[in-house]
Amino acid sequence: MFLLSIQWRLSSIFLVILILSACQRVHSDSKRLEPLPQDPFVQVYFNHSQSSQYLEPYRQQIHQGDDLEKLIVDTISQAKSTIDVAVQELRLPKIAQTIVDKQKSGVKVRVIIENHYSRPWSSFTVDEVKKLDKREQQRYQDYRLFADSNKDGKLSIEEINKTDALVILNQAKIPLIDDRADGSQGSSLMHHKFVVVDNRFAIVTSANFTMSDIHGDFINTNSLGNANNLLKIDSPELADLFTKEFNLMWGDGVAGKLDSKFGLQKPLQNSHQVILGDNQITVKFSPNSPTQPWNYSSNALIGNTLSSASQSIDIALFVFSEQRLANILEIRHKNNVKIRALIEPGFAYRPYSEALDMMGIALSEKCKNQLDNHPWKNPITTVGVPVLAKGDLLHHKFAVIDQKTVITGSHNWTKAANNNNDETLLVIENPIVAAHYQREFDRLYTNSRLGIPPKIQQKIKAQSKQCHK
Repeated sequence: MFLLSIQWRLSSIFLVILILSACQRVHSDSKRLEPLPQDPFVQVYFNHSQSSQYLEPYRQQIHQGDDLEKLIVDTISQAKSTIDVAVQELRLPKIAQTIVDKQKSGVKVRVIIENHYSRPWSSFTVDEVKKLDKREQQRYQDYRLFADSNKDGKLSIEEINKTDALVILNQAKIPLIDDRADGSQGSSLMHHKFVVVDNRFAIVTSANFTMSDIHGDFINTNSLGNANNLLKIDSPELADLFTKEFNLMWGDGVAGKLDSKFGLQKPLQNSHQVILGDNQITVKFSPNSPTQPWNYSSNALIGNTLSSASQSIDIALFVFSEQRLANILEIRHKNNVKIRALIEPGFAYRPYSEALDMMGIALSEKCKNQLDNHPWKNPITTVGVPVLAKGDLLHHKFAVIDQKTVITGSHNWTKAANNNNDETLLVIENPIVAAHYQREFDRLYTNSRLGIPPKIQQKIKAQSKQCHK
């Protein structure tokens, strides 16, 4: 009788859990939007999309959004001849294992990563971990907790071989270089995030191939990943442009001739236009030397595109510090173009942030304003920061102009991206593509904090008193 009572209670509890789970799924589904039409050649995805969900593979939890890792894995998996990967950081074991499997099947594989991220997590010593900044220490701990499958507090060789992406690549002898292959200590930043498959398909994304950038922090179940976008483009002509950029950086690859070209060692590259179905795509790779005219640079391409706006400009950026672009936006504002902007909170209120200009304020450092600082005389109230889960960042680098043109890629709106880094910038003219980015911006804007937060207002008042003594 006692056993039957216990079984009944357990069955009741299980039934309640099932009902709650079903209710949660219904509630979650009720918030989902209908998928937007996709262009046949340029497909758009977001890891926070409101029209899809997936089972996140590492924490085994339902995640609203597109599974960007699976999209990358599936594209690599279809390779028949070649795979080129250029990404700042590669830590996801599923991507690494797929690359290895394709090489074993006879596909030619090449990988380029940034030198700051070219060491396996499992190779770091305790002292080296202590020297990492707070964010990197957290990511290292995330890796250890994820890799420690038997939860004994130690990482076995077997656990490392299954979970450390760079170990997986190195053991398979995947041809891999970083930006020290030119004989230097590393370029300013190899910031690309693209994949080219079979000289036909190009993946172009704002996301690094890491758990935190795509899915979320392993230790924090509330984390949903940094807000990122991904394009899958079917175009041999566009793929050829990315392959040429890759070849400049690759040189002879692992052969050791030190003929790789990164950053300003690359020759000056003009923008290229590709007509692809209903898409007009302009591609530009950074950097451009600061000794060259600004008008030929990637930031100038952004500026020219912004200048074309007649109705609206919506911006979602990780960081925005290029003064010339802020000045162009002010001119558009004077011409009655509606402007809205969201900036990553960690950068939005720093003295160099152009978000402050747009709001008509200035923050100084030691009572000195930033060079060329220019707060707007007629500021706007539609600038702010998105409200994201703790630990997550706004990692987009996009703008939507007149709901028909998109600026996107790996390129932050900074002088460093323009004049130093290896970056990808795309301008895509197509209302179907733009609609996807518009929905993502509207999602972020709906849950955002606009204007100047109280802490910054207090800081401005304190600086005013201190600097005018």
